[in-house]
Amino acid sequence: MQLSIRDIHVYYGLSEAVKGISMEVTDEGIIALIGANGAGKSTILRAISGLNRPKKGEIWFNDQRIDRLSPQAIVKLGIGHVPEGKRLFGEMSVEDNLLMGAYLRSDADGIRQTIEEVYVHFPILKERRKQGAATLSGGEQQMLAIGRALMSAPRLLLLDEPSMGLSPLMGQEIVDILITLQKSKIGIVLVEQNAELALDISTSCYVIQLGQITLQGDSTTIRNNEDVKKAYLGM
Repeated sequence: MQLSIRDIHVYYGLSEAVKGISMEVTDEGIIALIGANGAGKSTILRAISGLNRPKKGEIWFNDQRIDRLSPQAIVKLGIGHVPEGKRLFGEMSVEDNLLMGAYLRSDADGIRQTIEEVYVHFPILKERRKQGAATLSGGEQQMLAIGRALMSAPRLLLLDEPSMGLSPLMGQEIVDILITLQKSKIGIVLVEQNAELALDISTSCYVIQLGQITLQGDSTTIRNNEDVKKAYLGM
């Protein structure tokens, strides 16, 4: 799996949110994006998944250019997106929410197999599969949002603030799941408000400021950077 982002510029109206960013992502580790609110991290994920089309630059996935494709076509190629805020169908059951993640698939046997794999990752979802999604706790809803994305059988998973609003214990449970998923050769791009957590579990990191990459490298090196310590780690 190979994702290549080449000098993309993304706008909201006349405001340039992403200013010439380039990145390379493979399935060999978790890639973290850290930075202040409004830095452009979520916009990068939305550009990859087709929700915000770059005005300039290119995005390639497995040797195919995708920055002009629809979000549905990008999902079919193997990119899943877990947005900030979960965006679940609250009145629908847990299991129906999961099945919505497979709406582009037609392999009934494969869908059944994937949903059982999701239940292995998140046993609480199997227990609550007939409940409405709105009745779940915040942590359970985050599990459901990740599980729904996994139902599309992605090769690359984009996660936007998965620990936001969760207790430390539930946040750690989500982290453990991400590590397990990465070991199964699913590429992960992680946007995370908790920089310390992001640096703990990622193999490489990009620091984003005002829509630009100001620092990049392996996560251990980034953690030891004095500017990062002061700005993001409270040291």
